[in-house]
Amino acid sequence: MAVPILGLTGGIATGKSTVSRIFKNLGITIVDADLIARDIVAPNSLALIEITKRYGKQILLDNGKLNRAKLRQIIFKNESDKSWLNNLLHPIIRQEIIKQLNEAKGPYVILDAPLLLENALDQLCIKTIVVDIPTEQQVERAASRDDVTKEQIIKIIESQMPRADKLKKADIIIDNSGSLDNTQSQILAIHKSLLAT
Repeated sequence: MAVPILGLTGGIATGKSTVSRIFKNLGITIVDADLIARDIVAPNSLALIEITKRYGKQILLDNGKLNRAKLRQIIFKNESDKSWLNNLLHPIIRQEIIKQLNEAKGPYVILDAPLLLENALDQLCIKTIVVDIPTEQQVERAASRDDVTKEQIIKIIESQMPRADKLKKADIIIDNSGSLDNTQSQILAIHKSLLAT
């Protein structure tokens, strides 16, 4: 029988990675969409070959890896390039996500995806967990962590699904605005209730 899948998402600097790590420490398999997105453009991968065909060797670093900063510059300037890249990568990412979810063992599995709701990956899940903090706290945390301006952080937040929409779609909300202990106790309660079902 397939293992129940829970989707985990949250905006920038909400602490989704911390929440994911706590679930992992409880012995839960994590399928990480960001990690998959990185792995599918590894040197000699089909996706990287296609990207290099389109943009030439300038898109590669000296070690043969994808120059992510350069690619980001290209796709932010051009909507058709962004669409082309999404059409290439999203089906490959989705396929790998499904493969890893199907191979997962345990009482349940977590699909950790920043764009879980935007990319309709929540359709694969029985429940959606949203990690949430107030927007002001999000801006403060991201600015101190990522060495970017508050204005840039606000732009990133505005480009993501609005907080209110995420919370509406959530089956479970983890309030990560307090202490780590507080977050851990919320996760333990969720874990226990999932084991009991």
